[in-house]
Amino acid sequence: MKISTLKYFAIDSLKSIKRNKTISFASAATVAATLFILGVFLLTALDVQQVIKNVESRVEIKVFLNNDITIGEEKALETKIKGMSEVASVKYETKQEAMKNFKEQIGEDNKALLEGLEKDNPLPNAYVVKVKDPEMVSKVVDSVKDMKGIYEIQAGKEIVDRVVAVTKTIKWIGMALFAILIGVSLFLIGNTIKITLYSRRREIGIMKYIGATDWFIRWPFIIEGMIIGIIGAIVGCILLYYGYNVVYTKVSTNLFLVKLVQPKYVLTNISWQFGLLGILIGSIGSMLSIRKFLAV
Repeated sequence: MKISTLKYFAIDSLKSIKRNKTISFASAATVAATLFILGVFLLTALDVQQVIKNVESRVEIKVFLNNDITIGEEKALETKIKGMSEVASVKYETKQEAMKNFKEQIGEDNKALLEGLEKDNPLPNAYVVKVKDPEMVSKVVDSVKDMKGIYEIQAGKEIVDRVVAVTKTIKWIGMALFAILIGVSLFLIGNTIKITLYSRRREIGIMKYIGATDWFIRWPFIIEGMIIGIIGAIVGCILLYYGYNVVYTKVSTNLFLVKLVQPKYVLTNISWQFGLLGILIGSIGSMLSIRKFLAV
């Protein structure tokens, strides 16, 4: 395709969008809403997946010990845990080490929360048990829970299971909403093109009569749909970036142990995907609408 021809198609498409600006705006807004919702669910899925990986890497059993546990009870418990085939490693963590680790987790900005606790450390001594597979947590806990000298047992398996369940729910809801909004976008863009086609049906008939090819007639309308799709993609990306930036800032401030995908991911990864999807939605909507008008 020559540059002059492409320029003609682009100018013709922009004129058409200007003539039908109301429905073109509605079409672009629908594409923006479609891609925005897709982006919300995509970022949510990525954040949840990151949380799951973080949780799974930290899945461990903490066997907290009574302050008055005897040496014999402690030795028997250690021997029992180390002798289990499901256990990958066992580490004895003193209350001082536990406090130090907790400080590192919450970071420098939140150390003020621990003022006064160093002198009167409330954290107990514990065995930190890592298992070979998160699925083995329950078996290990059941094997040692009735032994003497244990104050409490904490395991993170339940958290992983809940997060996985939430991820699946979000995934299916997101897919359903995306499918519905894709249909709405195609319908609105198709109607935009149909209005243009109807107002120019005589012109199309004459062009066909004098020998213009179907693709020569198609291209201005396809480009029009693509422009609408790109505009919608840009608006959707901007809304997603600033909206997610607000959420990211609040979560990072209030839940300092939760690490989310950074907002720049929207600009570096999602933006070009939005652009391609916008072009695809716009061109498909246009091609579906123009088919019957070419049968002149």
